[in-house]
Amino acid sequence: MVFQLIDIGNADRFPRSHRKDETNSRARHNNNAEGPKPMDINTPTLLTFAAYLVAMLAFGFVAYRITTDLSDYILGGRSLGPGVTALSAGASDMSGWLLLGLPGAVYAAGLGELWIGVGLVAGAWLNWLFVARRLRRFTALADDALTIPDYLENRFGDSSRALRTISAIVILVFFTLYISAGLVGGGLLFENTFGMDYSTALLVGAFVIISYTFLGGFLAVSWTDFFQGILMFGTLLVVPMMAFVFIGGWGEVGEEVQAIDPSYSTLLEGMTVMGMISLLAWGLGYFGQPHILARFMAIRSEHDVPRAMTIGMTWMILALVGAVATGYIGIAYFADAPLDDGETVLIMLIQALFNPWVAGVLLAAILAAIMSTIDSQLLVSSSALTNDFYKGFLRPNASQTELVWVTRGAVIAVAVLATLLAMAPEAGVLQLVAYAWAGFGAAFGPVIILSLFWRRMTRVGALAGMIIGAITVIVWEQLSGGLFDLYEIVPGFVFCTIAVVVGSLLDKAPDASLTTSFDVDGSSQ
Repeated sequence: MVFQLIDIGNADRFPRSHRKDETNSRARHNNNAEGPKPMDINTPTLLTFAAYLVAMLAFGFVAYRITTDLSDYILGGRSLGPGVTALSAGASDMSGWLLLGLPGAVYAAGLGELWIGVGLVAGAWLNWLFVARRLRRFTALADDALTIPDYLENRFGDSSRALRTISAIVILVFFTLYISAGLVGGGLLFENTFGMDYSTALLVGAFVIISYTFLGGFLAVSWTDFFQGILMFGTLLVVPMMAFVFIGGWGEVGEEVQAIDPSYSTLLEGMTVMGMISLLAWGLGYFGQPHILARFMAIRSEHDVPRAMTIGMTWMILALVGAVATGYIGIAYFADAPLDDGETVLIMLIQALFNPWVAGVLLAAILAAIMSTIDSQLLVSSSALTNDFYKGFLRPNASQTELVWVTRGAVIAVAVLATLLAMAPEAGVLQLVAYAWAGFGAAFGPVIILSLFWRRMTRVGALAGMIIGAITVIVWEQLSGGLFDLYEIVPGFVFCTIAVVVGSLLDKAPDASLTTSFDVDGSSQ
């Protein structure tokens, strides 16, 4: 998800059309108030935090021992079970946004922000329902494609390699910025929790994530994301329940919130049609996120998809409910001393309600949320460098051992670049992160969907859609007022779809050899 720890509290992170008036922002309710102080960090909290980091490294070492070729390293040998597929997809998707962004948004502006979650649930469900099974089947049939650029080139027989090149460049550019933003978030979490110097905190977080991703590849990333997903889920259930009990029940919570501002308890307060569309449109982003689509490609069988969808959607819905409850109950809990930054509401509740041993585990969930996205993005980026550039252009006959080690080297290269960018978080590199979710959704979403369901789609249509979708998002973000206040993923998605259809119809029909996938039952996949 595009929201990271460092920028969740910024109103500019939300599409312009559904921002609340700043005078109605909980985060600005009383900037001069003396907010609750975080607890003193002591040995129990530090030890539980350290134990979590060591456990993540252990996963990397185990996965290292069973990774033998490029398919293992990039897609885990297409061997993921439904549970790991579902929770790793959810954890890598939600990131710090689930534990920090959504609770912070609800704390700052009330239950009206719930509509973002509704849009995301709808988008994720449709992605599982229509894309997961067919993408698993078609990527296996398309010469065992290991990456999205690989799949697009094989699907449309693109001998010019333009599809591979452009899609890989889009992935590298946006994900490098994503990774940088996530590393900043992890660094600030260490800095704020343990009082560490920012640069030291950044390097500690980067070292752990790089290490287990470098060693174990996709298996390490997926299994760590699986357990990170469980940790995130438990935190979002336990914290609001404890706060709820402490305050004295739903009646007390509601009375406190009503006394502060009745609009915080309404779903449609200040909402416009444009704002509602923009909020719900976040779900469109799912169809084009490479790190989520990679989970669909890696599941061991398309027949496992229904069970994975049930697990994944249950996890997502309950986690979103917990995140919304955290923000809403936080309004009541901190009624006498409002927080300056809404995104700290979960952290402050943990520090106020739990002893240091438990708090260390729960705070680790926030780091887990950040790490679970960074590792996935890091692996997709390094895979693009290796499979789509090194193997595709420089060494097509490279051995599997060579490709695995080149990918490990690419992990370090991308991570080092992202870490250097993160050393100066004020340099403006994070500005693109605001619309990266929309960029991936608009550039890849319609292309992926139509490639799986429309026989007549061609290479020209795919190229046109990818380029038009990305450009629309970038240009639309720079405009404001009237129709341009619509979240940029909406016009980007629409224009990409039109470009795919028009480009394909103007091009000659694809050869029969490129449409045989539609005639394969896929029962063996």
